[in-house]
Amino acid sequence: MIPGAGPVAGPERPTVRLREAGSDEPPRYAPEWLQLREGADASARALDLLDPLRIRLANLPGRPGGAVVHDLGCGTGSMGRWLAPRLDGAQHWVLHDRDPYLLHFAAVASPRAAADGSRVTVETRRGDVARLTPDALAGASLVTASALLDVLTREEVETLAAACAGAGCPALLTLSVAGRVELTPADPLDEEIAAAFNAHQRRDGLLGPDAVTVAAEAFADRGATVKIQPSPWRLGPAEAALTAQWLRGWVGAAVEQRPELAARAERYLAARLAACAAGDLHVTVHHSDLLALPRPTGGHR
Repeated sequence: MIPGAGPVAGPERPTVRLREAGSDEPPRYAPEWLQLREGADASARALDLLDPLRIRLANLPGRPGGAVVHDLGCGTGSMGRWLAPRLDGAQHWVLHDRDPYLLHFAAVASPRAAADGSRVTVETRRGDVARLTPDALAGASLVTASALLDVLTREEVETLAAACAGAGCPALLTLSVAGRVELTPADPLDEEIAAAFNAHQRRDGLLGPDAVTVAAEAFADRGATVKIQPSPWRLGPAEAALTAQWLRGWVGAAVEQRPELAARAERYLAARLAACAAGDLHVTVHHSDLLALPRPTGGHR
């Protein structure tokens, strides 16, 4: 057991939850995929958003346990491993996910020290991440998430923005798909696959590539200052394993959206995987990071 890790004892705490779903619904993301992408995520996240975030956190009223950070849909905890050591001061991270295995992994692998050596503690809350209960963010200093906005609906993003505004806490929401992919060398089918993938991302009312624009409007409508920075994956021979898995998922989603692409897409994928294995493929997958700074409350700026 690691001190500070794992569920908090006592009565059930407020949490976050997505659409009603059966308890037997499989996890959305495999831990192997989350681990595979962690290095690319860390390299991609927009460092330019950290200074305005640090300034805001430094001006928060002092708390005995330091800043309280809610990480929504934490997965294996990559956001905490990236961000906690880049912020000064004591931090208490509240990790939210619906997968108990991922929560355990995230808690055990969480960092223990901030940038200045201050203590970092963690607790876990099982639940999903789109519809906030009214008091889930009470006392929050910051809300974070990775690769979350694009799998939400407009209503869910509005709810998230309203909850952050009500709590007066900033939100750092990273690695939302931007709908643009560049592959080198190019192939005539690239654009058709990309368009089908983007349509798949928007199925059932999900925002997909429109998520950052919708989120920026939702936070701005509630008085927040919104900053957006690009956070692209740049994948080359050193990231071949990630590129191959991404290709399979990218093409697979495109074919699910447009089954008539299946025969051509199969040939396309085989050629792309061969180029990847040979070290001849470079891919840029565009994402965006968003920082929303709410109106100061309680006289703090």
